[in-house]
Amino acid sequence: MIESASKYLSLVALLVGLALVWLRPGQEDLLKVDTVISSLLKYEAKYVEENQPRIAVGYGACKDLFVTGSHMLANVSFPANPDNFMGVGDEDQLVRMYGFFFKAGAAAERFVHGQELWKELLETGLKDTEHRWGLGGNAPVMAARFAREGAKVLLGAKLSPGLAEWLPEGVEVAGGDIESDDVHLIMEYKRNEEWDGVVSPRANRFIIHHDLNNPMVSSLEQFRQALPLFNPQLLVVGGLQMMDNFPFREGERLERILLIRDQMAAMDQDTRVHFEMASFVDESLLAELTEHIIPQADSLGMNEQELPNLHLLLTKGEVTTMADSNPRIAEVLDQMREVYSILSVDKGTNRPVTRIHLHTLAYQAILTAKGSPWKNTGAAAVKSSLTAHRHVCADKEVKPEKSFLIMDDSFSTSKEGGRRVPFINTRPLTCWEEEDLGVNICIAPVLVCAQAVQTAGGGDNISAAGLVVQI
Repeated sequence: MIESASKYLSLVALLVGLALVWLRPGQEDLLKVDTVISSLLKYEAKYVEENQPRIAVGYGACKDLFVTGSHMLANVSFPANPDNFMGVGDEDQLVRMYGFFFKAGAAAERFVHGQELWKELLETGLKDTEHRWGLGGNAPVMAARFAREGAKVLLGAKLSPGLAEWLPEGVEVAGGDIESDDVHLIMEYKRNEEWDGVVSPRANRFIIHHDLNNPMVSSLEQFRQALPLFNPQLLVVGGLQMMDNFPFREGERLERILLIRDQMAAMDQDTRVHFEMASFVDESLLAELTEHIIPQADSLGMNEQELPNLHLLLTKGEVTTMADSNPRIAEVLDQMREVYSILSVDKGTNRPVTRIHLHTLAYQAILTAKGSPWKNTGAAAVKSSLTAHRHVCADKEVKPEKSFLIMDDSFSTSKEGGRRVPFINTRPLTCWEEEDLGVNICIAPVLVCAQAVQTAGGGDNISAAGLVVQI
């Protein structure tokens, strides 16, 4: 009896010892991440889209050339006066602007004005031994994600025959052919990458281009002709940041914007319309989009830089140069509520907003109007979260050792008078109703990729993944 008890106590001691070793600093975090992954995957598996929704996506396409920012700026010191500019006029502006966004860990996209400067930058990029090519443009990236999730897709874009081959099966193209595709240069940097003592707080990218085709939305007319026969359940509009700082003739930009507005407004009420925002630096362009495009969208997608911009423009008529790259949940929820309150009003000539999707590095937040046709809000937040990790890590499998969480252990639902919501590992998705505003809100944590392979196209993949389970 004593011998049995002694063996039992020895076994208990061994198990306790193993647990202490297992749960040493770092292992506790790994166990937490593993639990969160398991919980999210179980939730995702419950909501698999099997109805093949019909989705039309515009506008534009390009080839992305991915390079390391450190290669592009080899032997260049961190700028003494980093700053933001409307576009890239010379090498000095490029260095100062890259430094400006590198230090903040924020993404940005700018037009390169000079053709000779662009050629030099492109040649430098091609000399990067780590360079790689990829399908580029908001619309093609979202179209590819929709198709991979089982949707039938109509893409509004002009593509070369070679680039068209990069599209997955299930994507039909309307827009015509071009001989050669525009190239966008994606200057990437890693999390904690150091440049003369300045450390990037997160992995991100700075995009430059000399695109003369996509700013004109040249696929618009053929796309418009194909829409009635395709009869989409969802129209997605994106890529309009290409108009930013482009040298249009007087009134030409607004003319194209009004044609896009008319296309959105012509959609049957049973067809939902989503507008995917992007990095806008030209305040006049954002104002035109807010006046003409956003009022024709039921749904809006944006990141932590774009939400404050839209919120400020709607409430104060201003835009912000830089926003917090990891904002508190309470702050963004308050901004989402204000944006929704303004844009959900039916004025007779608009589509009241019924859905807002915010994607950040730390979490996904989706707000939907109660009684709206948007279903599965929780599933959309979870799907978006997992897609964020899979895309950035370039790995379909979500692995604990390649993941970490930066979402707080608890969050407040509002900066003033909000309730405190704890983060529960086994139930990481949090959803609730707000009767006064008539909305449902869901928050899901993002499993941040510890070994980022790509950041460009992240928002497009995330938004598309969230939309496809809500149609």
